[in-house]
Amino acid sequence: MKVQVEKIDEFLWEIPRSGNMLVPGRIYADDESMTFLLEESSTKQWDALAQVRNVACLPGIVGASMAMADIHPGYGFPIGGVGAFDPGEGVVSIAGVGFDINCGVRSMVIDITKERIELNRERVAEELFNSVPAGVGSKGEFRLSVPEIDRILTEGAAFALERGYGVEEDLEYVEERGTVAGADPSAVSPRAKERQLRQVGTLGSGNHYLEVQYVDEIYDEEAASSFGLIPDGIVVSIHTGSRALGHQIGTDYQSVLRQASQKYKIPLPESELIAAPIQSPEGRRYISAVRAGINCAFANRQAISGLVRDAFKRLFRLSDGEIRTLYEVGHNNLKMETHDTAEGLRNLLIHRKGATRAFAAGRDEVPERYRRVGQPVLVGGTMGTSSFILVGTEQGMTETFGSAIHGAGRVKSRKKALRDYRGNDVIDDLACSGILIRTRSRKGAAEEAPGAYKDVERVVAIMEGAGVNRRVARLRPMICIKG
Repeated sequence: MKVQVEKIDEFLWEIPRSGNMLVPGRIYADDESMTFLLEESSTKQWDALAQVRNVACLPGIVGASMAMADIHPGYGFPIGGVGAFDPGEGVVSIAGVGFDINCGVRSMVIDITKERIELNRERVAEELFNSVPAGVGSKGEFRLSVPEIDRILTEGAAFALERGYGVEEDLEYVEERGTVAGADPSAVSPRAKERQLRQVGTLGSGNHYLEVQYVDEIYDEEAASSFGLIPDGIVVSIHTGSRALGHQIGTDYQSVLRQASQKYKIPLPESELIAAPIQSPEGRRYISAVRAGINCAFANRQAISGLVRDAFKRLFRLSDGEIRTLYEVGHNNLKMETHDTAEGLRNLLIHRKGATRAFAAGRDEVPERYRRVGQPVLVGGTMGTSSFILVGTEQGMTETFGSAIHGAGRVKSRKKALRDYRGNDVIDDLACSGILIRTRSRKGAAEEAPGAYKDVERVVAIMEGAGVNRRVARLRPMICIKG
């Protein structure tokens, strides 16, 4: 069935309720972006709008099925998708989390000049490339036993800190302080744990990266000052998630939630949207497994940040105080949160699939140092374009349950990117632009070519124009480490 959309505002579109939809669908886009989405929708090969509509049919969904401006098709949910569900009547869906549980970004401010990085660019690139394991199936020095994996699944970043990775202050600037409650290691299969024994402290492949960036432009002086950002200041960003363990959790629970969908007679508009009632035994067990995966990703980024910190200390004789965690936040998550709705304050289970939490000023969840300006939102661009740091707004809290974009969003599938680009050419072109790439996969470089993605400047402008997020700073890449 062809998706019908109506323009609500300059940057907001709506799929009106029809058929089995319980709420409308809402998409943040400008005219040209929506034209592209509608054209792709007509091919049925790249149909993100249909996914927005399908999510709107899931039991217990509240407000609207939403997609941020980086929308593109995903597994069941669109990437950039946000869905809030009533815990009494609603469902939990694997598709609303994805298979890389708590994939996210940590950004670190390094007290060193841009010039020193430029003068030592090759040396810095090699040191980081050799220090942080990357690539498919990569293994790190962080060796674990199964009992230790269980501790990581409950303790998160704190366990990596205990093992000597990072400093205590890091945790203050990590979402949930790097540990979510309610994780149950027994809900995670032995196979998932086994696959993770050597993968904590590794970057992985695909769109994951470790990037040295500099602050190119500041838009909000007050917020930038709170975050410790200055013109030409150096930021290192780490983008990765729960690695093999998170993927295995998603794989393991497909059969569990498929059976639950049948058992509880959940109407599914699409087979990938298998789900279980939140309060069912199956739903509760899956949620506790996801929480374990969330903690695993927190530990992974904490370990990598420790490796990065040590590399910069070796290279430039910096102290721990000169390498500070700005913030860390996930964008493939499942969280119980309190939000102000038309019915008053409600506890809701928020699915964010390729969408970032973006809480406004004043929320208790925001670190005290940032509470006056709001939570940093870390938005990755591509190897050849800008990244951004944003903050949430009060309007965003109301409209999107405090959510934001997570990146640029793809315009080409990986398969199409491989047809259109050659890895060597991508790396050479970026080198000519002053961006040094280190990768273990030329194929991966082609899949992640900047041309495979939307214009991140435009995506950010849409969200800011809509009043949902606000720009703080733009970051430009200097060195990018890929798997």
